[in-house]
Amino acid sequence: MQRVSPLTSPLHDRHVAAGAKLADFSGWSMPIEYAGGGVLAEHAAVREGVGLFDVSHLGTGTVRGPGAAAFVDSCLTNDLSRIGPGRAQYTLCCQDDGGVVDDLIVYLRGDDDVLLVPNAANAAGVLRRLAEAAPAGVAVTDRHADVAVLAVQGPRSLQVLELLGMPGELSYMSFVTGSGAGGAEVTVCRTGYTGEHGYELMVGAEHAAALWDALLEAGQDLGIRPCGLGARDTLRTEMGYPLHGHELSGDITPVQARAGWAVGWGKPAFWGREALLAEKEAGPARLLWGLRAAGRQSPRPGMTVLGPDGASVGTVTSGTFSPSLRVGIGLALLDSAAGVVEGAGLAVDVRGRTLAVEAVRPPFMPSRVR
Repeated sequence: MQRVSPLTSPLHDRHVAAGAKLADFSGWSMPIEYAGGGVLAEHAAVREGVGLFDVSHLGTGTVRGPGAAAFVDSCLTNDLSRIGPGRAQYTLCCQDDGGVVDDLIVYLRGDDDVLLVPNAANAAGVLRRLAEAAPAGVAVTDRHADVAVLAVQGPRSLQVLELLGMPGELSYMSFVTGSGAGGAEVTVCRTGYTGEHGYELMVGAEHAAALWDALLEAGQDLGIRPCGLGARDTLRTEMGYPLHGHELSGDITPVQARAGWAVGWGKPAFWGREALLAEKEAGPARLLWGLRAAGRQSPRPGMTVLGPDGASVGTVTSGTFSPSLRVGIGLALLDSAAGVVEGAGLAVDVRGRTLAVEAVRPPFMPSRVR
């Protein structure tokens, strides 16, 4: 069988030049960490200063035409009527049985123009489902190859944008169009996946390298660091943010993942509505919890979680060492019948040895995004 080479972002050459450790992520060759610091230094840069991520592996697509926003609202879980043009919304694309095809951000440009940013592995599937359901006059277009996405995250992120004359005084989950390096059009979004004040910048792929270089130069005196997907994972796990394929999947519903806040329960229609309403009414059979260890050892995905009597009560979905808290943390789906409560003492089976953990309702530390 012929091996298929992973896709590369428009910034691939920049990553190679910076000594990045690259790995295949959802079919894309992406930086995991960079030379000269690694995950711990990159994590600290975002929590304490500012970090720059290439997240161009994320999908981008447009839905345009008369009634485009109403059509998207009838398919995805969240209620687009809660926001207006210039605002963004976290939402989910679900199966009929309530399982999650993907979680994504919807950027509402107008009643007839919607921008979608799904995850890399699921982008084509989400856009295909929408295209198959779209009414006459509504076009769904995959823009993945045309758009690069950069994330500037951390308490000094606004300063970096201001040094480049880019708009940054935005409310959380809002966006505007401005200009970046060389006058290229950039969509500046007050969004992110780290729990810190930050921005995601969407720019034409041909302008990505110039914008990347300009951001690093502008942030040099502020301690900016390029950051890879390793730090992105430790940051999001500390915040309890779900990762599709771990805390959300075709077998894990929004109700189980504590993502019911992203469901417009009063809406008359969205994919998976009946199944999710029934699960919400009955109560989920399992629920997402955080696990916090006392020491540095970390739970890992797939490990069994044990109750006080040693019986299995669930499975770890994500786990890492928390650079901020200096302890091992994890997320796990636990059986509701086990009656787990905040602060309950549990254990994780680590290859036949037990790791004592405490049940924590995510996040592990307060968010500073607002």
